[in-house]
Amino acid sequence: MDLKTIDELATHNPSEWASKHIEQYLASDGEEVDHRLADNMILLYTKGRKTQKVRRTPIVHLPDGDDLIVIASKGGAPRHPEWFLNLRDDPQVWVRHKSDVFEAGAEILEGEEHEEMWRRVTDWAPGFQEYQDRTERQIPLVRLTPVRAA
Repeated sequence: MDLKTIDELATHNPSEWASKHIEQYLASDGEEVDHRLADNMILLYTKGRKTQKVRRTPIVHLPDGDDLIVIASKGGAPRHPEWFLNLRDDPQVWVRHKSDVFEAGAEILEGEEHEEMWRRVTDWAPGFQEYQDRTERQIPLVRLTPVRAA
């Protein structure tokens, strides 16, 4: 799916905060977003688990080789973010990283892999540990692996 198509299909900006970041991201190819981790921001596109409509969410990532690790923190809220529930049901997602759009497969990290990556995430951005301390749920980490045409 190309850049124009994915953004035309995308619906639902989940909050005023997210809408602002999406607008800034689209206007600048991610170069001018008012967020402390803006250099690591992507737009994540998932299919709504009920509507099947494409949903677009700004989210930060930690690079891991060619993969991207995203954190389903929702600021330490008691419930998982909607985008996480969507990709849990359908792991085929799309990612916009700057002006590059690509399909990716989503894998939820578990056990030791989650623990090791959680240490990397919190070393990189300690605020995520504060989010974890606010909630009883384990904050999921998701590996996004690009699917590139051969």
